[in-house]
Amino acid sequence: QVQVVESGGGLVQAGGSLRLSCAASGSIANYNVAWYRLTPGKPREIWARELVASITTGQTTDFGPFVKGRFTISRDDGTQTVHLQMNDLKPEDSAVYYCNVRDWFIVSGPGHIWGQGTQVTVSS
Repeated sequence: QVQVVESGGGLVQAGGSLRLSCAASGSIANYNVAWYRLTPGKPREIWARELVASITTGQTTDFGPFVKGRFTISRDDGTQTVHLQMNDLKPEDSAVYYCNVRDWFIVSGPGHIWGQGTQVTVSS
């Protein structure tokens, strides 16, 4: 079973950038990978996490409506890593960001594999 670990979070000022990484313990060639986030005002349960960005095995991407062109997601199946480049960060982007892995044949919703999360805090 593949496992993932997130890194790259931290404290930045509004307008700044962060690059998050999701490193997998095994091949992700047959998995879709997504970033979800849990903002402070939401319950801590998994169902409250909202989609930030996703990328399929075929390089198709999707983004949450709040992204508005500010973020990009990419995958490197050679290093088994997915990156989330976040630019023009806003205070409302502050959240714990989680990497999620989903079998390619699952048609909707997150997969059952989650990382431990990485904290992003954006100050105004």
